Amino acid sequence: MKKVFYLNLFALCATGALSQEPECRNWKLSGYAELYYSYDFNRPANHQQPGFLYSFNRHDEVNLNFGTVQLRYEEGPVRGNFALMAGTYVTSNLAAESDGLKNVYEANAGIRLSKEHNIWLDAGIMPSHIGFESAMGASVPTLTRSIQAENSPYFSTGIKLGYTSKNSRWTLNLYYLNGWQRIKRVDGSTMPSFGHQLVFSPHSRVTINSSSFIGTDMPDSQRKMRYFHNFYAVFHPVEDVVLTAGLDTGWQQAYKHSKSYDFWYSPVLVVSYLFSDKWSTTLRAESYVDEKGVIIRTETPNGFKTWGISANFDRKIGEKVLWRTEIRTLKSKDPVFSRSGRSVSSDLFATTSIAIKF
Repeated sequence: MKKVFYLNLFALCATGALSQEPECRNWKLSGYAELYYSYDFNRPANHQQPGFLYSFNRHDEVNLNFGTVQLRYEEGPVRGNFALMAGTYVTSNLAAESDGLKNVYEANAGIRLSKEHNIWLDAGIMPSHIGFESAMGASVPTLTRSIQAENSPYFSTGIKLGYTSKNSRWTLNLYYLNGWQRIKRVDGSTMPSFGHQLVFSPHSRVTINSSSFIGTDMPDSQRKMRYFHNFYAVFHPVEDVVLTAGLDTGWQQAYKHSKSYDFWYSPVLVVSYLFSDKWSTTLRAESYVDEKGVIIRTETPNGFKTWGISANFDRKIGEKVLWRTEIRTLKSKDPVFSRSGRSVSSDLFATTSIAIKF
């Protein structure tokens, strides 16, 4: 009987019927869904856009990019998150995971280690500490994700030791990880990976972030060490304008025990302008250079050397719904795209989406 009582109590908390009761104040249920339609003017016959795009990547069909239902709990020195997800984002980004884990967006728990200082130890599956873009599109200035974001981790699994200063200007997180965007560690690998995140916000108009990854994404027999750094800064020069600049740099051993390294990098610049509380626009310029094919393999003479621009217009509908439309073009030094069975060096996309959150 007691178990039934608690299940009924949780159901009432989740629906908000008892939201003011003490038993409910520690729980929060939320959800998010983003439906989209994208047209790739190269018209892929299998409806799949280029392989280095992992979000909004289905051509000429209405689909769900990312949807999640999330439960959060926090009481005193204890907190936890559990969220399930679905969508084409899941199909592309978690293809390497086992079926029992593919639909888990978050599953983590944490304890506060100090009464006087904001120090937490969290463990489990959690959003990545790398980059300013996430799977939840409504929190990102552009409709689609940059090539930079698509080819660095969206999520990670491991242990996080975090500290936030009393004035909230400094945040430092240290990570012990299962790998590069991995829930389950690569078979045959006995080596963990590590990372850090340092965030400095001198005032409300400036945020500066430094994040890293050190480790491998291969079994011990083929191990190549990978060293990766992500930097970005967000500025609000005036009230209606937001500038975001980011730079990814990475090095990976050419072969096991090698003293030479393959290098890749990716800069991105995003400018957002708010016309009003309901209308806004964003311009993005980006580039991704991976000559040796560490992250994006092409088998072409110059590797992956691609730049692009995009423009999106956004319309808020109430407080819970966001409608977005974007035009995006990508151009590469080598013919890394496909059109009607021919290799070409450019592509053009038109995408629209509706995002709703509760």
